[in-house]
Amino acid sequence: MDRISDAGRQRIAELLAEGAPAWRLHEGINRSRYAIRRAVVALHRPPEREPRRSPLRLSLAGREEISRGLAAGEPVREIARRLGRAPSAVCREVAANGGGDRYRACAADRRAVRLMRRPEPAKLARCPRLREAAGEQTGPALVTAADRGLAEDQLPR
Repeated sequence: MDRISDAGRQRIAELLAEGAPAWRLHEGINRSRYAIRRAVVALHRPPEREPRRSPLRLSLAGREEISRGLAAGEPVREIARRLGRAPSAVCREVAANGGGDRYRACAADRRAVRLMRRPEPAKLARCPRLREAAGEQTGPALVTAADRGLAEDQLPR
C-alpha cells in the first residue's frame, strides 16, 4: 500500500484549497492515484464522533483513578469509596480488563467504547420463526381501529 507522509497530506490539502486538478495532485505528491484518492477522501471525511456515554457508566477519569489506585497498592474498596461506586463494580471493571497488575485505564476505556456498539442485529430481526411467534402473541393488540371497521367517534377513550 502506498503511504503518504504527513507533509504529503498537508501538500494535498493546500493544493485542494487552491482548486488544483487531480493530475496536479499526482504531479506534486508523486504517489499512486489510489493513494492520493484515499488521502483526499480522508481529508473530506468528518471526524469520528465521541460516543455518547451514560452517566451510569465509568468515565475515562474514573478509570484513570482506578489505575492510579491500583498502582499505589490501594484496596479496591478504598478506590470504590473514592469514586462513589460499589466495590463490586470496580472489581468487575478490573477483572474484565486484565486484573490488578495489568489494568490500564486507556485500554479499558477503548474496550468499553467498542462494547457500547451493538455487535449484531436484534434477535427478532434475524430470526423469522421467532418474529412469527412474536407476531402471533401480539397480533390482536396491533390491529388498528381502521382494521376493525370502527369510526373515529366510536373509539374508546
